[in-house]
Amino acid sequence: MVLTIRRAEIGDNAGIINLLKQIGILHHKGRPDIFKKSCQKYGKDEFEAMLKDENRPVFVAVDGGGKILGYCFCMITRYESHPVFTDYTALYIDDFCVDENCRGQGAGKKIFAAVKAYAKQVGAYNIDLNVWEFNETAVKFYESCGFETKSRKMEMIL
Repeated sequence: MVLTIRRAEIGDNAGIINLLKQIGILHHKGRPDIFKKSCQKYGKDEFEAMLKDENRPVFVAVDGGGKILGYCFCMITRYESHPVFTDYTALYIDDFCVDENCRGQGAGKKIFAAVKAYAKQVGAYNIDLNVWEFNETAVKFYESCGFETKSRKMEMIL
């Protein structure tokens, strides 16, 4: 599969919205007690606002026909004179998706390689992300990319 990894553009909106819907369904199936049936993390306006924000880069994987096969929404956070943390820059992966029809074919690894290179370019010390425990496929993917558990968020359902 020939893929191009690049920064997202306004014209990518429809393809990204399709993938956001896939992720919404996955999350609803995994935790219907928390996620709505037709949830979608971002809409057109939020996506377009991110494209204007240098601290919110969005990367996409595009096939030879121009179809969006994956994305990665990022956030750059700079800690300076923080009362607890040393000064450093982090790149946070806010949302990551590869089209369900082409998972396991290398698109995710290519997107992540571009994100990692970008993080190094902006001087990030690390890359952070959150992943839901029910999403075992995503956990395995992130571990295969070199991620390790840094902290744990726990819950007690009442």
